[in-house]
Amino acid sequence: MKAVVCGAGRVGYGIARELAREGNAVTVVDWSAELIDRITTDLDVRGVVGHGSHPDVLKRAGAKEADLLVAVTYSDETNMIACQVAHSLFNTPTRIARVRAQSYLDRQWRDLFSTDNLPVDVTISPELEVSRSILQRLETPGAFTTAPFANGRVQILGVRVDETSPVAGSSRDQILDLFPDLALDIVGILRDKTLFVPEGHDPLMPEDEVYLSVAAGHVGRALDVFGRAVQRARRVVLVGAGNIGLYVAQALERVSGVKVRLIEGDKARAEHAADTLRRTVVLHGDGLDRQVLREAGVEDAELAICLTNDDKVNLLSSVMAKREGAQRTLALVNDEAFRPVKAALDIDVMIDPRTVTISTILQHIRRGRITGLQTLGGGEAEALEGVVLSTSPLVGKQLDEMELPEDVAVCALVRGEKVHFRRDSVTIEENDRVVFFALKSAVSKVEQLFRVSLEYF
Repeated sequence: MKAVVCGAGRVGYGIARELAREGNAVTVVDWSAELIDRITTDLDVRGVVGHGSHPDVLKRAGAKEADLLVAVTYSDETNMIACQVAHSLFNTPTRIARVRAQSYLDRQWRDLFSTDNLPVDVTISPELEVSRSILQRLETPGAFTTAPFANGRVQILGVRVDETSPVAGSSRDQILDLFPDLALDIVGILRDKTLFVPEGHDPLMPEDEVYLSVAAGHVGRALDVFGRAVQRARRVVLVGAGNIGLYVAQALERVSGVKVRLIEGDKARAEHAADTLRRTVVLHGDGLDRQVLREAGVEDAELAICLTNDDKVNLLSSVMAKREGAQRTLALVNDEAFRPVKAALDIDVMIDPRTVTISTILQHIRRGRITGLQTLGGGEAEALEGVVLSTSPLVGKQLDEMELPEDVAVCALVRGEKVHFRRDSVTIEENDRVVFFALKSAVSKVEQLFRVSLEYF
């Protein structure tokens, strides 16, 4: 596949890296010669310096021969015009644009992005995607990551094992034998910075980060088995009233019994939040001010969520909130260089907007009938959901006897309302939904399983 990526920032870099890893011909466009120099030095991609919406620049980038254009510059208008130019002048088949301004995405303007108007096939709103990711994590507070699949029937959870965990020292096979009626499987383990698909006899060790596949109705019990059962937060303190903070606050207002207090340092933004929100107490103040945190009731909060535009403020606010009594903390952190300090700062969850956005975009890029995708393990693995076609090599295979490529695990098979796991004796049929966990090196092999082809690997 040939792809043009407009924008060499964090998201553009991540998309180009993933596409190049899979052997695609990628050209990256950006007006910054410095960013183009960095991305072409780091990755096996071609670079073009110029404005991503200019026809001559897109022509040099090969938009006429491209199968895909992904516009993820910092300007919504540049992204949309790039898609328009790619469609009108170069007939690029698939066009994806990152759109931040919520006005463009308002339901009353839903016909804006269409072939007859602005020919954008997929619009990605980072703020909405990150907000949804945060709300998903609030549903399973004992997990450090949560990814729903098959319309919510299956959840991929990330949980930590510590010395007091009931399952520490137990292997996957032992856990499944101990809890035969628990709809769960262990599909990945991150240990000493190495992510791998475990064998049945591999023990779970303290400090492991374990990825579980769980049927929706069994999530609470699964977290309990791993010693991670935590009550859903009812008292929440939010720091930051930007687009993400406002969206999360509005969503929490719709949840019965949840009390939210919101801290915002910018006076105009705080006033806007106070006018917009109905049940949330909005405080104008600094999220790094202990007195302001106390006024927000952080000592009684079950959860503090720090969502400002400054990574360092989010990290420090989380630390201070924990010191003042908050039971758990969640911080929005853009710079992946801060990831190693998560444990040292005792921050329960870090949300990386770049990773969330890349996962969403990749879901629309993947070949075959991929209907769901989530990047896991800091980008080292993916969980992918696909629909089994009649020509798929999966058809007719027995789930509990299926031989998979190395570094791939089947998470679950969903047929109607029923969820099956790899220990179940069930034959895969057309239109089944199957969820896989795969290390990056094996993602292309999973894609082959869902392609409209009789060829296998």
